[in-house]
Amino acid sequence: MRCLVVADLHYSLPQFDWLLSAAPQFDLVIFAGDALDVGSMVDFRAQIVVVKKYLALLASQTRVILCSGNHDLDERSAEGEKISRWIAEVRELGIACDGDGFTLGDTLFTVCPWWDGPLVKQRLTEQLREAAANRPQRWVWAHHAPPANSPTSWGGKRFFGDVDLVQWIGEYKPSMVISGHVHQSPFIPDGSWFDRLGDTWVFNTGLQHGRPPTHIVLDLDVNRAYWLAAGEAQWIDLNAPLLRPAHPVVEPPDWLTSLDRIADPSLARPQAAAG
Repeated sequence: MRCLVVADLHYSLPQFDWLLSAAPQFDLVIFAGDALDVGSMVDFRAQIVVVKKYLALLASQTRVILCSGNHDLDERSAEGEKISRWIAEVRELGIACDGDGFTLGDTLFTVCPWWDGPLVKQRLTEQLREAAANRPQRWVWAHHAPPANSPTSWGGKRFFGDVDLVQWIGEYKPSMVISGHVHQSPFIPDGSWFDRLGDTWVFNTGLQHGRPPTHIVLDLDVNRAYWLAAGEAQWIDLNAPLLRPAHPVVEPPDWLTSLDRIADPSLARPQAAAG
């Protein structure tokens, strides 16, 4: 099983275009939050309409997971907590979203909501407890914020991670946690796109503008994780202890070579202008 991991696309349509082109090569796309951008000049409601159309196309090509991030919160619940109501609506597209869990092959995936108050936090706590009762050996969480005090949440001056997530990892010991949120972590001193808490691998894609987005590929057949950014390609062995720095990709696998050949639709000329 090969999983493509993205996060923090923040309504970057060229990055969504790339994602659509890349998705058919993967068994699963894990979108770890912040599909929208609260700072965009585009109306939030319009962003939701457009992103849902992209997600529908994506779901027609492969399995998709989408967890909410802090930029995806569009309403308040009756109790006054911020929630992402629109993400719950993509479930009808066949996408696993906040509060869901499903098994693919020998792996259980749990999709965690961004919580803004005690009630959603309590529901997440119950979700993890119930899933832990019948978990297989490999258990993967999609959780937008990375754990506190980890290189994956280092912002350059302080950590921006989730303290409660550290406690949940310690209690339930998932195999992996897929995150985003702290954009600069993989690119700055003392930050990283990967970490390990006990036996749990933690990942943060990071953010770069332009096309393609930074992304991670989990090749679970060979137990490797790849991080791909502009001018950089690294990998780690998921069967080995935590080791820094990651290995440079010297001999790219076939799927990575294919990703490099994906055409940029924004550069294509109309047929009438060809030639």
